[in-house]
Amino acid sequence: QVQLVESGGGLVQAGGSLLLTCTASGSIVNAHALRWYRQALGKERELVASMTNRGQTTYGDVAEGRFTISRNHTGNTFYLQIDSLKPEDSAVYYCYVEHWVITTPHYYWGQGTQVTVSS
Repeated sequence: QVQLVESGGGLVQAGGSLLLTCTASGSIVNAHALRWYRQALGKERELVASMTNRGQTTYGDVAEGRFTISRNHTGNTFYLQIDSLKPEDSAVYYCYVEHWVITTPHYYWGQGTQVTVSS
């Protein structure tokens, strides 16, 4: 069982930047996938960024080149850098880890961190 805790959210002005951190209770070095999602009020949860265990990254349409996912390769944390924040980026941001044990996948979610962007 892996527990995930997000941090780094808060209130920021449009145009600013934030670094969100996801800290896992155990090693995620061999995780199959690390992802960030977000959910705005009244909207569905959407994928923001994803990283495979080989370091390949993909981004959702919402990223627009302003989001960067990265990881600590020796530890239990990964990150989401958000630049040029817009009011429409306001949402709860969740981290997610997919970890396979032999042929069984395990999925873990954090509790979310609120990001609010003022205009």
